[in-house]
Amino acid sequence: MRLIGIVCCLVIWIFSVPVWAANSEVLYQTSTLNALMEGVYDGSISFKELRKHGDFGLGTFNGLDGEMIALDGKFYQVKSNGYAYPVSDSLKTPFSIVKFFRSEKTVYLVRSYNYDQLARYLDSIILSKNLLYAIKIEGMFDYVKTRSVHKQVKPYSKFSEVLRSQAVFEFRNIKGTIVGFRTPEYFAGVNAPGYHFHFISEDRRFGGHLLGCETRDIVIYMDNSREFRLVLPDSSDFLKMDLMKESEVYDY
Repeated sequence: MRLIGIVCCLVIWIFSVPVWAANSEVLYQTSTLNALMEGVYDGSISFKELRKHGDFGLGTFNGLDGEMIALDGKFYQVKSNGYAYPVSDSLKTPFSIVKFFRSEKTVYLVRSYNYDQLARYLDSIILSKNLLYAIKIEGMFDYVKTRSVHKQVKPYSKFSEVLRSQAVFEFRNIKGTIVGFRTPEYFAGVNAPGYHFHFISEDRRFGGHLLGCETRDIVIYMDNSREFRLVLPDSSDFLKMDLMKESEVYDY
């Protein structure tokens, strides 16, 4: 009877293990960046489904309706007014990348770096440029520049056209968190090679896609991944699109 009890406890424990315990190494992405650049703005994956695959990440919404930030298991939508709103399960995403964040490296940085200097510093402390990294940077910033885009309606324009009317926001002396990823050069087309960051303020009221920054006193957390899962859209726009041609690259 005692053995049966132990077995039952093990079975209960196995089925109660959080999803991240089995999938914390997996970086999960919906669609490809080149498809988004070409105007595939409708997705088939809901945020209810996306939450199962990560508590940290970034992306966008159907119709490019703002910038998505996932942090500590909570998802936010930064609309074209610069304000952040909670994301309902029913919303869908045409492009997102998430994972269950578990920091493997922590670095304290007390000096002023601009965006380019920060990127070079991050390159100097990563294990290898051939791996995938989730990166969280939190602390005080002297300056942050972000953007969001207006919701699009069909027929959709290419991303390059959408950027012409982007909304840009600037913040000074602000506390907050940068959420993002570094992908290798060989991921071109699937994702943007190099760094892709979004920002959200400490009070979770403002944010957007990060265009520039000046750091003051920050903590950098890094989590590398050796597993990648890509889920492609089932929309007719994606199925008909010619993705073999070389797409233009933008600071998405």
